[in-house]
Amino acid sequence: MDNADYLDVALRLANADLTDLPALRAALHDEPWWADRTTEADLLALRSVADGLRHALDAATDRDADAVLARVNALLSAHPPRPRLSGHTGTWHVHVADVDAPPATEVAAAAAWGLAQAIVRHGVDRWGRCPCGNHFLDASTNRAKRFCSTRCANRANVAAFRARRTRA
Repeated sequence: MDNADYLDVALRLANADLTDLPALRAALHDEPWWADRTTEADLLALRSVADGLRHALDAATDRDADAVLARVNALLSAHPPRPRLSGHTGTWHVHVADVDAPPATEVAAAAAWGLAQAIVRHGVDRWGRCPCGNHFLDASTNRAKRFCSTRCANRANVAAFRARRTRA
């Protein structure tokens, strides 16, 4: 994984509705080595991590650099990356925690590290919150992203079209 993948983990975790184990596994769908091993204990641990991520992303959306600094540093303190070189799949890569640690340990460290690296790269000016409530990073060249996904953009455009049609 690279830092962009870790940011993706952070955003999926922050935007997930962690009501039960299947919801957590759905949020981690791109990382089956985590998702397949998650337990109720991981779910409980990652709920607080998701809350911390949401608070940090809210601060970024509000362009509050001091709050971003404090909240991301709190996440990094609570869930520090502990890099480990690995070659267990036949390719070399780095894990942010011991591969034998519970999934919540590595997911939390990956999410904190990914968000920190994204703040370093993009600052606080490129974060947004979709009308559906999800957070996103606006990496567009013109900084015009308003939705978390094409699905949400389409939903808003269809609703606007129907409203115009009703008025006409």
